[in-house]
Amino acid sequence: MYVVRPVELTDIAGLEALAAVTTPGVHTLPRTREKIAAAVELSIASFAAHVDIPSEESYLFVLEQQGSREIVGSAAIFASAGSNGTYFSFRNDVIQQVSRDLNISHSVHALTLCSELTAYSQLSAFNMRNRDGAGLEGALLSRARLLFAVLAPHRFSDRFFVPLAGITDSAGQSPFWDALGRKFFKMDFLDAEKVIGGARNRTLIVELMPHYPVYVPLLPGDAQAAMGQIHPDGELAFNLLTEEGFEADDYVDIFDGGPILQAHKNSLRSFTGSMVRRVAHAEPGSLFDAPVTYAVAASNEKNFRAITVACPPAESGDTVSLPQHAQDALMVAPGENVICVRI
Repeated sequence: MYVVRPVELTDIAGLEALAAVTTPGVHTLPRTREKIAAAVELSIASFAAHVDIPSEESYLFVLEQQGSREIVGSAAIFASAGSNGTYFSFRNDVIQQVSRDLNISHSVHALTLCSELTAYSQLSAFNMRNRDGAGLEGALLSRARLLFAVLAPHRFSDRFFVPLAGITDSAGQSPFWDALGRKFFKMDFLDAEKVIGGARNRTLIVELMPHYPVYVPLLPGDAQAAMGQIHPDGELAFNLLTEEGFEADDYVDIFDGGPILQAHKNSLRSFTGSMVRRVAHAEPGSLFDAPVTYAVAASNEKNFRAITVACPPAESGDTVSLPQHAQDALMVAPGENVICVRI
């Protein structure tokens, strides 16, 4: 069994090992122990904070394999992107150009630097040790952070977005960056990412990036082809997020041209399909009639935990029958409330 829970100080070494196996240029976790420790401390403070308006809080979750207690995945959610500045992205625009004299009318794809995603809640840091062999635990890890947002809506925006890593080569270089960003930053892609630290809200972005629309047909072919494309390491996250209800096409990342998925919470399955149910005890060895697999989360902000479990359908009643091992993993008892959503 796997459980998703808030990160703890004792998880730093496990996160450091997890970050060591990620691909260069795919920034899902900080790379150094110092930065990982800072992220963990910020998360712990965020969970403990009394929040009225979403701000600089960052909530980091880990996927723990029960029994071994090994950390095999991570996922995070920032309460408000650009809370200490402005979150920048490129918006996909279509510019209409018309010449009445020549009787010519056509549309041109352009990229416009914008800050429209500022103050949205941002999903990030999705990382798994075994992406290729991921099963239900991958869906659980992706969805658990949204179930926390269902439980604590006051901590988040009504809109969410997720930047996914774009195309890079084996050396971590990006054709989109080489065609555009390099012209203004005068440095390699990985060097620029280190300077920015994965952020998209630094002042130097607006100081250096072009303020006028970038006409896509003027970019080299490989850069155009890379726009909106996902790095292979991001395919699992993309599939899970689109199944959740996120949509692409409107925005791309200003560095590698990767897609940025976004959605209103009312379009997401975790919000529209979640149910609050009281825990009922399922006897060991009992046979379920047509069991359903749910992601189930403890309805407690301070002690949030989430698992997947097969149990009788919970839609028609006010209870959900959980076996003892599931109750133990969630740290709940019969009569207490949990949040359920079909996987």
